[in-house]
Amino acid sequence: QVQLAESGGGLVQPGGSLKLSCAASGSIFNINRMAWYRQVPGKERELVATIITNGPTNYTDSVKGRFTISRDNTQNTCYLEMNSLKPEDTAVYYCNAFVKIYGRLDYFHFWGQGTQVTVSS
Repeated sequence: QVQLAESGGGLVQPGGSLKLSCAASGSIFNINRMAWYRQVPGKERELVATIITNGPTNYTDSVKGRFTISRDNTQNTCYLEMNSLKPEDTAVYYCNAFVKIYGRLDYFHFWGQGTQVTVSS
């Protein structure tokens, strides 16, 4: 029904930058919220940043001032620009979208497959 394709992960040195992308495709009528989560082995998935259709954003405290979430509604794409990266930002990053699909009344959550971000010297 809906597919989320993430890209942009990789290996970066501390203090460096990366920009993640998440492109949504499929039977999309409307995307209300898009978000980025991250997870490290043995820990619960953590909400990193969210963005609503008309722009309001929210961030977890540990990334405020370093990460910026944005979206292109015409392309159903969400971005996460990550600056001043720290080793503790190392995780698998997942895109999430809250989507109303054609022919259904409700919104549903969809997830990407995840992209690895490793911050190490």
